[in-house]
Amino acid sequence: MVKFTKQFEGQLVPEWKDAFVDYSQLKKDLKKIHLFTNGVEKKHTETSLIKTVKSSLGRLSIFGNKGREQSRVIQVHKKLASSGSNNDVYETELLEKIADDTDAAKEFFACLDMQLNKVNQFYKTKEKEFLERGECLKKQMDILIELKDAFKQKQANGESTQESKEDDSISCTISCEDDSVRGRTEEMQLQVSCLDNLEDNGEEALESLGSEEPIKANNEDSKLTTVSSRVFSCQGKNVKIKIPLTNPSRTFSAISYLINQSSSKKNGPDGGNKLQISKKKLSHAEKMIKGALTELFKGLNYLKTYRNLNILAFMNILKKFDKVTGKQILPIYLKVVESSYFNISDKVMILSDEVEEWFIKHLAGENRRKAMKYLKPHHRKESHSVTFFIGLFTGCFVALLAGYIIVAHLTGMYRQHSANTFYMETAYPVLSMFGLLFLHLFLYGCNIFMWRKARINYSFIFELGSKNELKYRDVFLICTASMSAIAGVMFVHLSLLEKGYSFRQVQVIPGLLLLGFLLILICPLNIFYKSSRYRLISVIRNIVFSPLYKVVMLDFFMADQLCSQVPMLRNLEYIACYYITGSYATQDYEYCMRVKYYRDLAYAVSFLPYYWRAMQCARRWFDEGETSHLVNLGKYVSAMLAAGTKVAYEKERSLGWLCLVVAMSSVATIYQLYWDFVKDWGLLQHNSNNPWLRNQLMLRQKSIYYFSMVLNLVLRLAWLQTVLHSSFEHVDYRVTGLFLAALEVIRRGQWNFYRLENEHLNNAGKFRAVKTVPLPFREVDEED
Repeated sequence: MVKFTKQFEGQLVPEWKDAFVDYSQLKKDLKKIHLFTNGVEKKHTETSLIKTVKSSLGRLSIFGNKGREQSRVIQVHKKLASSGSNNDVYETELLEKIADDTDAAKEFFACLDMQLNKVNQFYKTKEKEFLERGECLKKQMDILIELKDAFKQKQANGESTQESKEDDSISCTISCEDDSVRGRTEEMQLQVSCLDNLEDNGEEALESLGSEEPIKANNEDSKLTTVSSRVFSCQGKNVKIKIPLTNPSRTFSAISYLINQSSSKKNGPDGGNKLQISKKKLSHAEKMIKGALTELFKGLNYLKTYRNLNILAFMNILKKFDKVTGKQILPIYLKVVESSYFNISDKVMILSDEVEEWFIKHLAGENRRKAMKYLKPHHRKESHSVTFFIGLFTGCFVALLAGYIIVAHLTGMYRQHSANTFYMETAYPVLSMFGLLFLHLFLYGCNIFMWRKARINYSFIFELGSKNELKYRDVFLICTASMSAIAGVMFVHLSLLEKGYSFRQVQVIPGLLLLGFLLILICPLNIFYKSSRYRLISVIRNIVFSPLYKVVMLDFFMADQLCSQVPMLRNLEYIACYYITGSYATQDYEYCMRVKYYRDLAYAVSFLPYYWRAMQCARRWFDEGETSHLVNLGKYVSAMLAAGTKVAYEKERSLGWLCLVVAMSSVATIYQLYWDFVKDWGLLQHNSNNPWLRNQLMLRQKSIYYFSMVLNLVLRLAWLQTVLHSSFEHVDYRVTGLFLAALEVIRRGQWNFYRLENEHLNNAGKFRAVKTVPLPFREVDEED
């Protein structure tokens, strides 16, 4: 049977962990009473005959009233908080001696009262927040329904023809001028006291949270740039529509709209008094409302879980207390818990039913099953067959890799000054590229495993749905299957060369391998994790076209991964050039290194990941207005400058360029180390309870953090190899480069864990478990 502690910790909402009942602390307080009671029982041995007679008499009906009076060993007082708010505070008074250690019993009930008050206040705060969200969404739904009815009425009247079907729109009167494209919505204020204040003054801290967090229709999780803030009158209401600039098409439409507006103002005052709301824009508004309803429904379910788990926690700890002390406290205190606000309030249940009804009726076409796919998505069950195939492919990969290494050793392919230079210049880049890629993917699977063990909600941080979320077993299956295929193909390729086949005959094999993986990536069939593959393609598109797309956590996280995969990208560029130009047929492997155009392109590839990341920082600064993003942009600029000096040093190995390489690389390394430790990992806090770390740590062993910091420092200094030109004896320099590139991938793997750990703790510090989705409509009367 699973212990309640593990069950409790496994089912609670990770971001709300500090707001749940502190079950472990209550168990510690109860353990003090238990230890003291056992010590007293050992010192004072007395017969239990008198106690047995008394307890038997107490059960008789003649002594029933007296027994009930004696059973009232505690009394729980309910009073208003001293702060003058309407919140109830519970305080327990001991009417008789419960345990041999009275102070320990008082300490236990004081902690129990504090937990009950904390749960009540947090529940009230979150309930108020969700109710306000629900009220806003109800108004949004009303506006959306009226606009949709207007479209239907227009179509029923026959105003739209087949030619104008794609550009179907309705006209609304603009009641005031629009805001600037760069106008931003007010940032939602979320001020939460630290954990110490929450524990000491739970009521005041949570009440201030509730009073300082108004949720309005215009509030967003961060400041968003919008296509327009145009106010128009439609169906008798003055409404402002706000569509975020999340992709290039909306950005360009906003710019064209401003140009049209300026030209219409020049033409005359009546040139821009009509606003066309297209069906496409209305469809996007519907998607925004659908996402907001989904997040609200998720939050309401979290609040239900919060209530149920806390009830079970109070019940279990009171059972343990009765067992230790021999008193009947459970029925007395549990009655107070069951009558407290967080258990008797039914507002969350009512709102949850309403949200479900809205979604089914207006957004799912009266189809309940379709609505439940959005509101309650089913997670894929982990199959034992996945584990079996992981073991099978791992065995295949090890055997094939061992055979490849033996053949390569016998033929001397990897020796320095080998006569088989052609193989190292053509086939080896394919092997090293896939090796780095799937090593990175394997470490990502390890990260997912560790995040799950540490109760880090990575799917919420990355905004992953149930369809495109990969479990760590899925990642390991992809890695082992892919590496088995790669090792098998490279073993066959090398064996054919050893048997005397010409390079021209077998050189097409690595190209076919690369083409096969590319076709699998873009395959439209619902196989090989289609949703995850297409989500990856969309993220790569967002990165490549930075800063035109709005940047989310997954986008800049993936861009950071690319910064550690520069050698892989350079190999990919060389392989693409080698096969596209037909060099594999002429066996002219030096063509791509000899032609200036391709050589310059190879150098540009080294800069691209840092450029993309810098553009993402610029976009985030534009959207959110925080100067920290500009400082982060400076880090990637310094990395580009350091990479540029290395490229120049490779062309002209002079003492001047060497000094410049050392200077720029040192500045970039110090910049990166500071950002890693302080900003990304949240460490090096000198006032922390854990020296030079932070107050909250997900891992129990502090030494792991210190070791990771030292390892990150050492691996950040890999650029010294450029200066020292160190290489292993009788080993080709390309193998040495692959080894150093693998070390950088390993460094990025450990960086990933601490980066998400810090992000999770930031979310937990603000009790942020659901997204605040921006809403499209806002009534003018509600502003100001």
